[in-house]
Amino acid sequence: MGHPKKQKKKYESPRKLWDKSRIEKDKKILDEFGLRRKRELWRFESILREFRRRARELQAKRGETKEKDLFEKLSGMGIRCTTLDDVLSINLENILSRRLQTIVYKKGIANSPRHARQLIVHGHVTIKDRKISWPSYIVKRNEEDAISLRPEIAAKMIHAEKAAGESVKVK
Repeated sequence: MGHPKKQKKKYESPRKLWDKSRIEKDKKILDEFGLRRKRELWRFESILREFRRRARELQAKRGETKEKDLFEKLSGMGIRCTTLDDVLSINLENILSRRLQTIVYKKGIANSPRHARQLIVHGHVTIKDRKISWPSYIVKRNEEDAISLRPEIAAKMIHAEKAAGESVKVK
């Protein structure tokens, strides 16, 4: 069963860590999405692997209720899938683009993915007036419009950027 105080590992590391093409690909993804370490990348690869595994099993069995459960789970995450082939065609970027850090950056609240991460970790980002301090939080589709900066932080950022002479886009 394991020790109650020790958490279970949520990722599986790759078999060939020092493969040159993998290193370059991972570095590009880390920079693009502002991930802190490769462990975060491996965690999302494991999540993707699990979705694909479930889809392959459902293709073999053709269980209607379990297919609907998988489609509902993915559509709640904001990934549209109508067939099992759609689930199998999901790539890592689809899942990484649903992270809170990425969405904060893409909405224009932060200047870079690293800045988005800092805002989130410091507790400046809220979803439906609830402070979220995990950059890897998977944002559900219905929560996406409710992402905002805390009002006092937004006011400080606007004041600081006006003093610098830049335009500000706060949602």
